[in-house]
Amino acid sequence: MVMRDQPEPRPQPGEALIQVAYAGICGSELSGYLGQNALRVPPLVMGHEFSGTITALGEGAADALAPGQAVTVNPLAYCGVCPYCQAGLNQLCVNRKLVGAHRPGAFAEYVAVPAELVAPLPEGMSLRTGALAEPAAVGVRIGEMAGPLPGETALVVGAGPIGLLALQALFGQGAARVFIADLAPARLQMGAELGGEPLDPRAVNVAEVVRQATGGRGVPVSVDAVGAAATRAACVAATRSAGLVLLSGLHEESSPIPAAAVIRREITLRGCFAYSPANFAEALRRLADGRLRLAPWIVEAPLAEGGAWFDRLVNAPGAVAKVLLIP
Repeated sequence: MVMRDQPEPRPQPGEALIQVAYAGICGSELSGYLGQNALRVPPLVMGHEFSGTITALGEGAADALAPGQAVTVNPLAYCGVCPYCQAGLNQLCVNRKLVGAHRPGAFAEYVAVPAELVAPLPEGMSLRTGALAEPAAVGVRIGEMAGPLPGETALVVGAGPIGLLALQALFGQGAARVFIADLAPARLQMGAELGGEPLDPRAVNVAEVVRQATGGRGVPVSVDAVGAAATRAACVAATRSAGLVLLSGLHEESSPIPAAAVIRREITLRGCFAYSPANFAEALRRLADGRLRLAPWIVEAPLAEGGAWFDRLVNAPGAVAKVLLIP
């Protein structure tokens, strides 16, 4: 990770130029940094979770936008005409392009993006909170895919940012109890403060504890927010027959899956990649009213220290839910 000077981008027709205020580091970018993510190939300006201020608009940009507006951005550009877009599943667009992967991202002073992806922040929302809209939208989508959980018990494996947001989203779906598992004591403490019941996989067998707490059946929904062979297997083991395992973590591109257990117990495995525009809008609403949060575990750091923070997040992040880089 190196700093480079390059020309300031210019907004092309239909684009907005944004002066970046905050840009969050995502777990998918950590896997790109480690060379484990096929979407992110260097040299590349990463950064897709961000907020900032519009400084210029290209010809034909949305009439609702104006220079000086505080905004965030849905970084998934979509065509709007393919069958998935027509079905409201824009995140699965066959022509999708991600800011920070297919085009330069927000780990920079300025970033140019398609104007239709720009979302003005709700009145009173800070730019700092607005930078959390993208990961919050992933949490909203996880809750949507989990479905109603009135009075149920659920499991989240991984207490990173997405795991913590998924925890809150499952409570929002009506879950009465949500177990949360992680190897890092500091992250388990964050999960506990958000209402989760912490489990350390080095101290207990996660699946056994969850099954004991559910009368031997297992949970109706589990969420893997890590993406490793062990965490994917733990979710399958902890999920009841005919239950749902949501795979959100991308740490490993591929890994073994206990397929026999999935088949014999008719478990459904579903990927949860991202979010629809409706999920993104809902995330902003939930951030505004406090139903989703990562505070007080947010760290702000200068962009020049980004490389050091990538190293720390890979190794021992401590009590940090999100690092926001400031250009």
